Amino acid sequence: MFYFTIDILGTVAFAISGVMVAMDKRLDIFGVFIIAFVTSVGGGSLRDVLIGNTPVFWLQEMVYPTTILGAVVFSVVFRDKLKYVRKSLFLFDTIGVGLYTMVGVQKGLAIGLSPVMCVGLGTITASFGGVIRDILCNEIPVIFRKEVYATACILGGIGYFLLEKLPVNEAYPYVGGICIVIGIRLLAVRFKIALPNIYKAI
Repeated sequence: MFYFTIDILGTVAFAISGVMVAMDKRLDIFGVFIIAFVTSVGGGSLRDVLIGNTPVFWLQEMVYPTTILGAVVFSVVFRDKLKYVRKSLFLFDTIGVGLYTMVGVQKGLAIGLSPVMCVGLGTITASFGGVIRDILCNEIPVIFRKEVYATACILGGIGYFLLEKLPVNEAYPYVGGICIVIGIRLLAVRFKIALPNIYKAI
């Protein structure tokens, strides 16, 4: 139940993030729903295909499309309120990244993958919905820019496995990994920490 709750919270966070990007691009209501949908389930769908879990999760559980639809309606109705929240798009995206990283790690553990593969799976789950969203909205995906994004997912996944070695309740490493991802993203923006750009000097 705990992991399912985290999954749903991640779905809601990413759906709201997708809605806000779509509204900034002035898409119609169908476009808004599609962007919210791919943002929420794009990474998880790729994850399920990679591990052979088909049909992918949202085709098996109607709770995901229903949750996304509810988040879209909520975001559209209260769009003016959401826009008053400073950096709200970044906030919802960051929360979604943290939650989905651990969902991906947990999926990898469930099928017996190594920690390295679990971290990779968590990074894919958290990042690729945003990649699809940005491509559809004609933006360079955040993960491919200098902003700390995938790096936070990787460090959060590593943090999970380190915390797991401690004699604590199994939920604590999970929550700790989420907090590490969110914390790194927030600190990177606050202190303008970024990966170096690699380019060919002319």
